Amino acid sequence: MNPEADAVLAQLRPYPEDGSRADGPVAVDATDRLLLDEAAALIERTPDQVVVIGDRFGALTLGALALGARGIRVHQDPSAAEAALDANSARVAQTLAGHQRAAANLPASPEPTRLEWTRHDELGPALLAGARLVLLQLPTSLAELTEIAEHVARHADPAVTLLAGGRVKHMTHGMNDVLGASFAHVSASLARQKSRLLSAREPRADVGPLTYPVTAHLTDGEVLDALAPLRGSASGLTVVAHGAAFAGATLDLGTRFLLAQADRWPDLSDPQVIRVTARSDPQHADAAPSTDAPDAGARPVAVDLGCGTGILATVVALRFPGAQVIATDQSAAACASARATLAANSAEATVVRDDAGASLLDDSADLVLLNPPFHDRAALSTDAAHRMFATAGRILRDGGELWTVFNTGLHYRRALERAVGPTEHVAQSPKFTVTRSLRKAQSPR
Repeated sequence: MNPEADAVLAQLRPYPEDGSRADGPVAVDATDRLLLDEAAALIERTPDQVVVIGDRFGALTLGALALGARGIRVHQDPSAAEAALDANSARVAQTLAGHQRAAANLPASPEPTRLEWTRHDELGPALLAGARLVLLQLPTSLAELTEIAEHVARHADPAVTLLAGGRVKHMTHGMNDVLGASFAHVSASLARQKSRLLSAREPRADVGPLTYPVTAHLTDGEVLDALAPLRGSASGLTVVAHGAAFAGATLDLGTRFLLAQADRWPDLSDPQVIRVTARSDPQHADAAPSTDAPDAGARPVAVDLGCGTGILATVVALRFPGAQVIATDQSAAACASARATLAANSAEATVVRDDAGASLLDDSADLVLLNPPFHDRAALSTDAAHRMFATAGRILRDGGELWTVFNTGLHYRRALERAVGPTEHVAQSPKFTVTRSLRKAQSPR
């Protein structure tokens, strides 16, 4: 690693943490360093055509800038990763600027520096057109890797090199096969510090249409029963999924179990559920759903927190057409999938991309549905679930309800009571538990 890049990487932190927790994440891992070492010569040759995908805390983007890349294009699926890149960019901006001025024999300057990278929310031509080098932290999902590889092969320069790195324990031969379906030459590096690279070159010209997004029509009994008010016209639910969306275009078991309790959810078509006062301005009576106005049109508000492909949001929007429905997820792929799922079912909802519903207003929701994740990439983690419980407690109005499904072994009831309010077990199986938490004004926020 060259000294300029080392100096930058040494300053990074696993935002929002400070890196001091013994069991916490690290801002720069062996895979980041291996990718940057391999990329150095390629960046020197084509510094203006670099794309970074899947950067966790900014190490690849900021390390590539330190190696001389310019105008990097970046795609990060989780919004939390975007926030980490922003925070670390601010941290190292002056260091990078000093390196760049020294390389160009320019005098030092006190002026603030804007780093040369641009963010792209979607995979596609805007991100990849003309790219000669793509740096990728390998996703654990073959579906996500397939979508990335297909877009790189179709939209990047024909001379592109895709360098994909990962921890050896998480890599499989299936990853080679996925890359081989889009590229003529795929090779693996030797392992270093338990990390390895896959290198893909020469995009194939004989590929068919893009695999993702995929579409499926669900006719499961739980879906049909949840749509019971529309039983005469509803024949099921169409789901659209991008590669990185959890569970793809299927009905995951947790969501299935939560849908099975839909007859016990609060009836959002009942006027008694509406706890807000109608706007006095008649021109706003039919206002579109908005996260900025919890009293919009005196409509009850339901939130699908961590919406994935949007199945729960779509069911609620169809079951209670008078409700304002908000679907939120930190994944760009999940939000794109949810929008497509809603559109495929002619359902109306607002889709918001943020981390654990951070942008939603206090005291703005009557119902929150939650199937929280319990993994962070390949690692077991309940951090996201606890942040989502806190969000539910913050955004629910007095008397509002949180319905949560989780793996029975996780024993979340006490955490839910602390974050939201009195919590009861509604249903339980050997694998899953569904709880109902009632927001009480006296509950601690």
